[in-house]
Amino acid sequence: MKLMRLLLCILIALIYSGQPQYASAKNKEEKTTIQKMPASVKDIARENTFLNEEEELSELQPSELTKELLSTSSTKITNPVLIRMLNESVIKKSPFSFGARVSVFLGEWPLAYHSKETNANWEYQKINTNFFDNRAGKKNYQIHYVQEAHKVVKGGLSAKLPRSEEVQQMILKTALDKTGWPLAYTVAVGTGTKQSEVYNVPPKTAGYLYGFAPAVHEIGAVTYGEVYLVVSGWKRAIVVKNVNSKPISAWIPIKNRVSFSYKSVGQL
Repeated sequence: MKLMRLLLCILIALIYSGQPQYASAKNKEEKTTIQKMPASVKDIARENTFLNEEEELSELQPSELTKELLSTSSTKITNPVLIRMLNESVIKKSPFSFGARVSVFLGEWPLAYHSKETNANWEYQKINTNFFDNRAGKKNYQIHYVQEAHKVVKGGLSAKLPRSEEVQQMILKTALDKTGWPLAYTVAVGTGTKQSEVYNVPPKTAGYLYGFAPAVHEIGAVTYGEVYLVVSGWKRAIVVKNVNSKPISAWIPIKNRVSFSYKSVGQL
């Protein structure tokens, strides 16, 4: 009887101790959920008179040798350009290399980007204004979005860094993974692009319909280091020296999206 009570107590303790772990895991999952865009942001991919090119980042797979080399590094390496270079390397093991040690300097590289914060600015840049003066009108007048001029919206890094193109690509890859949104450093909205949703301009008022290009603000740091390829006997390894971290942020516009804001005024 005592043994049964003891087993029952242990079982209850396991059940209750498991609940906080489940809640913690659930909270962690919620933090990684892709953020939703507000209702004021509309998809204009079909209506856009300018075709924004698809900018898909290919998922570079490291070769078996590259995997072996990356596993020996004490510093995380995700730079796809460096990984591609390692993929193209051929290092054969030789029984005659026993006791020999060779170190090859591959240069100073941006090794990885570490994201600290990802935010969206839904009014990153104003790209259009549609206006109608209905102060003399006696009934509602409906207006809708029509892009009056071709607009190009650009993002980029907050500071100039060595090998900035590689840094931009690592930041873009991180932002794409975190948001799931169509991002690009340069986007455009063509003249004549329209959106069907209507906005009422009441009598005795003037209506302003503003269109904004939204963008993602990615904040983090890039690790740099001097990369050496070391071959010592049968062993092959990557050694990174003089590692340093540089804070960086970037603006990345959201492709084929317009954020709308309507304002009605009685007096101009």
